[in-house]
Amino acid sequence: MNHNQELGAAGEELAANFLLAAGYTVLERNWRCDLGELDIVARHAGQLVGVEVKTRTSLGFGHPAESVNAAKLRRLSRLIRCWSRTHGYSGQPVRVDVLAILAPPGGEPLIEHLIGVES
Repeated sequence: MNHNQELGAAGEELAANFLLAAGYTVLERNWRCDLGELDIVARHAGQLVGVEVKTRTSLGFGHPAESVNAAKLRRLSRLIRCWSRTHGYSGQPVRVDVLAILAPPGGEPLIEHLIGVES
């Protein structure tokens, strides 16, 4: 596993724990289909939530959430709808959240939760 993969995996673990502590139920991690991948699928407040996790060690390349553009949000929205159909949750309200994690080496990670960026 290279550095970026390790950072991504660590970020997804932080994100899952953050969501659990916030009252979310994590249903699946790293779900893939022909359309792409959802980092985390969760339930919260009666909604299915597709969560995109972006982790960086610094702001040198911008804020982690900046890499989630409009096209990516549309794809994530299609992905959570696809997940809901294939797992028996058709008709459930869905949304997309972004968890932006800044994890400086040797420092405390900062987590920003952007809720309902696409629905």
